[in-house]
Amino acid sequence: MIGRRLPVVMVVIAALGVAFVVIPIVGLVFEVPWGELGSVLTSPIVLDAIRVSLVASVIATIIATIVGVPIATVLARIRFRGRALVRALVLLPLVIPPVVGGAALLSVFGRRGLVGEPVYEATGLVLPFSIWGVVVAVTFVSLPFMVLTVEAGLRNMDSRFEEAAASLGASPWMVLRRVTFPMVAPAITAGLVLTWARAFGEFGATITFAGNLQGRTQTMPLAVFVALESDRGAAVTISLMMVIVSVVLLVVLRDRWW
Repeated sequence: MIGRRLPVVMVVIAALGVAFVVIPIVGLVFEVPWGELGSVLTSPIVLDAIRVSLVASVIATIIATIVGVPIATVLARIRFRGRALVRALVLLPLVIPPVVGGAALLSVFGRRGLVGEPVYEATGLVLPFSIWGVVVAVTFVSLPFMVLTVEAGLRNMDSRFEEAAASLGASPWMVLRRVTFPMVAPAITAGLVLTWARAFGEFGATITFAGNLQGRTQTMPLAVFVALESDRGAAVTISLMMVIVSVVLLVVLRDRWW
């Protein structure tokens, strides 16, 4: 027994598990073409991918916040028949393959979809293969992170503060604005970070619903996928950039949430 009286075999297995995760990531550092880093980072494929990823992920995070916080509040504060089913449906994108999510979006919002076809006939608007298609795809897969995180924060919050405010004559909206939301601000912050990170790194739903068009719908993960076949240096560089972003986000979450 070592450390806190843990079996040696458990420590060895833990070390092997950590090595399994860390070594491939460290391997990226050794494959980055440092001598050509400037030209790689300023290449059209990288700049376009960064722009599309940032625009789509930021817009998706805003939408997920506007929609997800009310969903989480209803699920956490209102008891109604079918609540468990509603929660399961909202969180479904967490467990289904992203490609399936993209196919589902196509069936509804595609040019021949249930909603997409009448919209196209009336306005000529087509969501797939556009930046807005990317936004829809990444919002679909990232929304559950906001709902799950904020609902957990609401459930862990002491509801007596809300009850006290209501008993003093505060309106439901004032209770939410002055009591509930300030108290769950750390959960909302964590939800923002997780939602943005999920949207920023999405691949399957994006390529299925929005396509992979450079400068229009090609995000950073899609650029890595393409570059692996033609420019491994660019693929490794973009991958390392995404790893760095992920590490920064984990540090932020650790200080605010864990």
